[in-house]
Amino acid sequence: MTSFISQPFSRVLDRLFNETSALDPSSSIFFSQLSQAEQQRLMRSKTDYVDLYSALKHLPLAVSRETGMLLYMLARSGKAKSIVEFGTSFGVSTLHLAAALRDNGGGLLITTEFEPSKVARARSNLTEAGLIDLVEIREGDALDTLATNMPETIDLLLLDGAKALYPDILALLESRLRPGAFIIADNTEYSPEYLARMRCVANGYMSVALADDIELSMRLF
Repeated sequence: MTSFISQPFSRVLDRLFNETSALDPSSSIFFSQLSQAEQQRLMRSKTDYVDLYSALKHLPLAVSRETGMLLYMLARSGKAKSIVEFGTSFGVSTLHLAAALRDNGGGLLITTEFEPSKVARARSNLTEAGLIDLVEIREGDALDTLATNMPETIDLLLLDGAKALYPDILALLESRLRPGAFIIADNTEYSPEYLARMRCVANGYMSVALADDIELSMRLF
């Protein structure tokens, strides 16, 4: 039996997805008070992301079940031992990646989240699922928390924090991505600079869009 379908992992995951379905970010009071243009501006901003995500701190902002399964499969198929995640939130994606590490025989997942209340929620969820021993949660701005004390080699990178920072986070970690490493980025329509970089083979990546909001890339060299 794999960790993905075992208890208590599946129980924690079902609870979190039930919570997520009941809390739609688009229906939050914060978003309802903003025009569509202002929402778009905030999502693309490299300066106002702290205010934006602080206002959404009570929301899970989780990946879908399908994306979670994709993360698990990519980490398993790539035999990942070293994973980095930008944007922990309540830990839904973290749970999938940590489960893959468990089933790969172990490893380390470094994840980062600037909102303290979410760090606490994620740590509790990972502990309940029996996966906290595989995860290092770093609290603070990812531009700082991922700038030092990183593994020499990264097998998989998940980008699911402030969208405008995707190019900056990639720049921090790019030299550590091994050839064949997967990079998964969510909601990339808000980061055209990132998409332009990943879709140019000369930059060392092969990239493809999945569904409406996922960009899956592989480091070529």
